[in-house]
Amino acid sequence: MEDCHIRFERISKSYGDVKVIEDLSLDIQRGEFISLLGPSGSGKTTLLMLLAGFESETAGKILLNGRAINDTPSHKRNIGVVFQNYALFPHMSVGENIAFPLKMRGMAKAEIAQKVDQALDMVQLLPMRERKPAQLSGGQQQRVALARALVFEPEVVLMDEPLGALDKQLRERMQLDIRELHKRLGLTIVFVTHDQQEALTMSDRIAVFNKGNIEQIGTPREIYDHPCTRFVAEFIGETNLLEGVVEQVSSDKAVVQLANGGKLTVLKHSPLQTGQQVLISIRPERIMLSEQNGGVDNHLPAGVLDSVYLGDHLRIQLDERAHHFVAHLSRLNREWPVGTDVVVNINAADCWTMTL
Repeated sequence: MEDCHIRFERISKSYGDVKVIEDLSLDIQRGEFISLLGPSGSGKTTLLMLLAGFESETAGKILLNGRAINDTPSHKRNIGVVFQNYALFPHMSVGENIAFPLKMRGMAKAEIAQKVDQALDMVQLLPMRERKPAQLSGGQQQRVALARALVFEPEVVLMDEPLGALDKQLRERMQLDIRELHKRLGLTIVFVTHDQQEALTMSDRIAVFNKGNIEQIGTPREIYDHPCTRFVAEFIGETNLLEGVVEQVSSDKAVVQLANGGKLTVLKHSPLQTGQQVLISIRPERIMLSEQNGGVDNHLPAGVLDSVYLGDHLRIQLDERAHHFVAHLSRLNREWPVGTDVVVNINAADCWTMTL
């Protein structure tokens, strides 16, 4: 990768007989915001701790700017870390908390004071300098933790579920604040989360972890629209999955005989062959409902089993004639009552195929 800032080369980490990460390689570009996304126990936090120097790898090499840092102590790696629990010193003021890493580096008092003011101004907390952490809201404490991680001007900032303890509204505001800081300062940020929406909102790229390996890495749009595996398709957002066998192939489309009955016409996003087993992913928001055929490649008769109003969309559960699909409808100018007969319309281009 051009201008590679961080490189993991065949990293493995075991605790006794338990393999947490196995033969993992990953390049991170300078100035990139990359999210490590996955369920608990998938290895994402372990990889972050290896990069921070808080854990030692069992095998492999970690390079920063092309130089191996495996044997470099954590405090000499020039990496800032923000934890979920903030890890602020309760007996210190906001200013003293932020000054702490500078004091540990032996910086002069006048320079420390200047840098602390700059860091507080950056996170818009300058008036809070003399307060103790207990006198701050959760969002303010998180911004103090962020300022402390940035005050010594690290090359890389690591964030381990930093917004997990915040309520939804504050969490969403902090996501935008961190994203804006990233753009303004040009930081390389490695962000660990299990929240799919958070990763989609904030990241340049997402690495999806599963059982100590990266299942897929790509932009948010690539990960969401073009999943490579069943795990990625199911883990990122909601989807409708169907197994089938390719029955016919043309220049740009294919007809798939579905395992649970019926057929779907799909766009050939990649080469397909007759007789090939495939998995089809259809995102709920790509499904259209009407009272008649919509002039698209696929149209299935169905009935509405359930309809839930969720503010920005309706979540519609369909019956077995449409394979119990879930549809998300953003047009809220009409109701779809339970029992309504509908036609499910799906474009071939919205049927994403994966090989089994």
